[in-house]
Amino acid sequence: MNPIYTKMREIHEYSLRYPEKFWDAIARELFWYKLYEKVVEAHHPYYYWFKGGKINITYNILDIRKNSNKIALYWESENGEKKSLSYKLLYNLVSSFAGALTQLGLKKGDVVTIYMPMIPEAMVLMLACARIGVIHNVVFAGFGERALRERIEIAGSKAIITADVGYRRGKEISYLDVIENATKDLNLIKITVPRSGKVVGHNFYDLLDAKKVDAVLMDSQDPLFILFTSGTTGKPKGVVHSVGPYTVWAYYHVKWLLNFDDTSTFFSTSDIGWINGHSYSTYGTLLNNGTLLWYEGVPDYPDPQVWWRLIEDYAVTDIWTAPTAIRLLMKYGSKIDHDISSLRMIASAGEVLGEEAWKWLVELTSSKVYVIETWGQTENSGFITSPGGFYIGGIYYKKGSVGYPLPGIDIAIYDDNGKELPPNTKGNIVIKSSAPAFMSSLWHDDERYRKYYEKFGVYLTGDYGYMDDEGYLYILGRIDDVIKVAGHRLSPAEIENIVLSNEEIADAAVVGKKDEIKGNVLVVFASLKQGFLPSEELKNKIMSEIKKNYGGIAVIDDIIFVDKLPKTRTGKIMRRVLRALTNNEELGDLSTLEEREAIEDLRKRLGEKIGKQGN
Repeated sequence: MNPIYTKMREIHEYSLRYPEKFWDAIARELFWYKLYEKVVEAHHPYYYWFKGGKINITYNILDIRKNSNKIALYWESENGEKKSLSYKLLYNLVSSFAGALTQLGLKKGDVVTIYMPMIPEAMVLMLACARIGVIHNVVFAGFGERALRERIEIAGSKAIITADVGYRRGKEISYLDVIENATKDLNLIKITVPRSGKVVGHNFYDLLDAKKVDAVLMDSQDPLFILFTSGTTGKPKGVVHSVGPYTVWAYYHVKWLLNFDDTSTFFSTSDIGWINGHSYSTYGTLLNNGTLLWYEGVPDYPDPQVWWRLIEDYAVTDIWTAPTAIRLLMKYGSKIDHDISSLRMIASAGEVLGEEAWKWLVELTSSKVYVIETWGQTENSGFITSPGGFYIGGIYYKKGSVGYPLPGIDIAIYDDNGKELPPNTKGNIVIKSSAPAFMSSLWHDDERYRKYYEKFGVYLTGDYGYMDDEGYLYILGRIDDVIKVAGHRLSPAEIENIVLSNEEIADAAVVGKKDEIKGNVLVVFASLKQGFLPSEELKNKIMSEIKKNYGGIAVIDDIIFVDKLPKTRTGKIMRRVLRALTNNEELGDLSTLEEREAIEDLRKRLGEKIGKQGN
């Protein structure tokens, strides 16, 4: 038996058998002003971790390193700008800006919305809020005015902080027009980080003259941040993570996988507007005395070699990315013009990577770099499965799997009646345990919070998949994406992998189209790599491969070639939008859509009468 697997399983079993003992030992590795009275108090479905404890996440990041010249953040922009922040400088900037927020009247429990590009000042803002107990509500800076206003209003924000501009693909993007329209008639404190000289409200740099303030004592249960996720319909959900449990989990699970040393540089490509940007681009890495690299830009601009150049320039050891970025780079071929010998691991999250993308990365890096997948959600702080970790000795990866549950995470597969299924049987992925990873609540929304536990009495992830004989998890898609054809439950991910095995295909998505006889039939959407053109021959080839490899139960209605698939800004394919277009239904909330051009392209391909205008 693999020694990494043996150790991982032993730790996991111990954590489930003795959860309080396990998490107590982890929590004591951090600084507490006052140690908690109880490791966990359960009032299902609410769990109160480290009850009675007093802690501040920024003390554990900055105060214990306030004289350290180690680099906390390297930063580059696509326009050539470069900056670096040591822990010492970060401590001074955060302490001063936290003092400025206090002088402006903001206090513990208030909410501040942050709408920022990936620049160093964004890190300062998040940490400054956390330092004084102000709850930050980071909204991805690609959201439009309606989505931004909705998140400001639901959160009850007292202030908004933004930059005047950002940069993407050589274009200057103005944020102030969006801010003006989104905040019309709202009484908010406004702060601007001026990059091109424009300021609304207070100038961020002028505020840095404020007197430094100490970290505020926070109760373990106090909210650290709100992070909104979009449902398929209705208003977005404000996921709340509390300071005590989030600090413990962010510290431990990043240590588990990455286990930084003095030579480590971690290139986290996740935007702070998402949970991975909170846990890996900021808190989890900094809690582990890590050195981060941020890049303001996209993977193929100013050229498709830019990420590999950054890896060489900063001696990057690990990179955190998403499948959409990998598939984008695949379009440009299999050549690296830079020395990436420092690279130890490429970790992918956010969507199923797929066999072809995994194989491409392995071959591209000459099998010298670990290429892994992890899995998790906003609701549980980031990844909660991984194929081992460097803290326990290394990686034990299985192709197609997102790994083994982390300590404290008890994953099971249930059928639709709540019966636990044996290994290698597909069903609903649930989590039977609580852990510090989990959200403490949804912001002012008890009803929707309880729905996570309503169906089975345990946490329903909303994902569909199976576990193998060793307990490794395989994700086959969202439960909502599973398609029922003539009574058979078909996984889009499995069929998509067959489509992606064709060298011509860059990306693919499969959805159900309503059918009077079979209930549903399948429609395949596929985009092509550069140099390939759509044809009936290619369509027939894909159809025959699906039939051969998946079986006749996969009844294909059509294969539609498109320029691009509709994706969220984290790279997840919006299958519900494809499903709605295919079935001439309302598109629902489109606030997380990356490019609306994708919708127009789809309308053209499907016909002008397909799909009704969404929000």
